[in-house]
Amino acid sequence: MKKPGIRLLVVDDHFFVRMGLTGSLNAEPDIHVVAEADNGTQALKMFREHKPDVVIMDGRLPGMSGVETLTALRREFPNARVLMLSVDEGEEDVYRAMQAGAAGYLPKSSQLQELLRAIRAIHAGQNYLPPALAARLKERGSGATLTEREREVLELVSKGLSNREVGKTIGCSETTAKWHLKNIMQKLEVTDRTEATRVAVERGILHVE
Repeated sequence: MKKPGIRLLVVDDHFFVRMGLTGSLNAEPDIHVVAEADNGTQALKMFREHKPDVVIMDGRLPGMSGVETLTALRREFPNARVLMLSVDEGEEDVYRAMQAGAAGYLPKSSQLQELLRAIRAIHAGQNYLPPALAARLKERGSGATLTEREREVLELVSKGLSNREVGKTIGCSETTAKWHLKNIMQKLEVTDRTEATRVAVERGILHVE
């Protein structure tokens, strides 16, 4: 019987992704998947039951997002070690995950060997980011972060709404909407609405479906 080694919880809403991850990881002599979950609520339940060493968490989950689930998990279990595995590679996505307490972040396009390196590093108490993401995050530095209301305004602006229409949608005056947009452009270091949208997409603040 294989020794448990590093005990993992795999959280992903796609069955075949979980199956592929579990099969590949269980083939390693020092790794054992002890539980799986397909949403945030189930992830919290499985963590309470199995107390895994490392959690592999999809960034996009139905209901609670990966970051929301991570936040809830770390609130209840401050020492939980979580590796975010996501299709999103924008610096804002990485920043928000790391700010929420993730011990690492990998794109889903990563190779198995890098995933294994990340798991073992995180289990050893280290943080793990691929060099390209680490460099992007370093460039971001401690730059200003958009508030939730500013994100909401920016998303409406990206859809072509005027300041008046933005204000009406979020329940404020046109002047207030204009003030939000001014703050957004200052934080993103841009001079117009079009550039604000472009930079926001590049950084992962906005996602184009």
